[in-house]
Amino acid sequence: MRISLLGGCHADEPVGPLLLRRLVAYLSTLEKGDPLLTRYQWWVIPHVNPDGEERNRAWYSDADPTYDLIVYLTKAMREPPGDDVEFGFPSSEDQPSQDSGARPENRAVASWWRQSAGPFQLHASLHGMAFGAGPWFLIEREWKDRCEHFKRTCVEGTRALGYSLHDVERGGEKGFFRLGKGFCTRPDSRAMTKHFLDAGDPATAALFRPSSMETIRSLGGDPLTLVSEMPLFITPGVGDDLGPPDPKAREWQKKIAAWRLQLSRARPPERIRACSASGCLEPMPVRDQMALQWRMVTAGLEQVEMSAP
Repeated sequence: MRISLLGGCHADEPVGPLLLRRLVAYLSTLEKGDPLLTRYQWWVIPHVNPDGEERNRAWYSDADPTYDLIVYLTKAMREPPGDDVEFGFPSSEDQPSQDSGARPENRAVASWWRQSAGPFQLHASLHGMAFGAGPWFLIEREWKDRCEHFKRTCVEGTRALGYSLHDVERGGEKGFFRLGKGFCTRPDSRAMTKHFLDAGDPATAALFRPSSMETIRSLGGDPLTLVSEMPLFITPGVGDDLGPPDPKAREWQKKIAAWRLQLSRARPPERIRACSASGCLEPMPVRDQMALQWRMVTAGLEQVEMSAP
């Protein structure tokens, strides 16, 4: 079974790369006949955007057990559409290296994947979100009716660590169709393009290229593609009333926007720390984020093996 694991598409989401580096180090210690090496072929890119990673090193280190809210709000840097690695893969499936409009990282990865000499069975792009009620799992739309084991396993893993699942109703916007609490279909470049065209923004719409998930599926077969979304900071109450709009989500959005504004004006951070603590906003431990990302990957493997003819 060929497995593709990718981290760092958004360079302000460091937990996926941290997990994948540890995975590669662990796999390198295994004996040649170990089942993890004989049953599975691992195609792992711990960080696809090293330049973006260096720009974000100002607010975290690999040794951090949690991340600091104030440092994150003042130092984190995110690339805009058009320079987004996740939605920046070459449009040309046959000659990805010839698509000069795509970033060199995307062209190199797409060319490497095409050397797999066959389709992949599983692909997971490990992402995070700055704020959320808990873990959120995104599933390949073609597999949405074949993932009961996957969903059950992710729910059990989340609850075992004491977390609630993130929940949101976006009504298909950008390809996000809710599949139940904690689960949604993954986004899609065509749906992204349509969203911005419908909003009267053709310039932004033109910037979207295929995602890593779409690129993997273009190689053939019927791979299960997954996206993990682990929150850096837990925002309680989000998803209790889906709306839309979700009133608690909007309340948190306003608070966070106000904090950003205060910090941009060099206001002392102590008041923001006290305000966030009074609202019970807490950082999600990095260890727990990695544990649930790995649980998603193993649950995906189990689902693919159970679904094999």
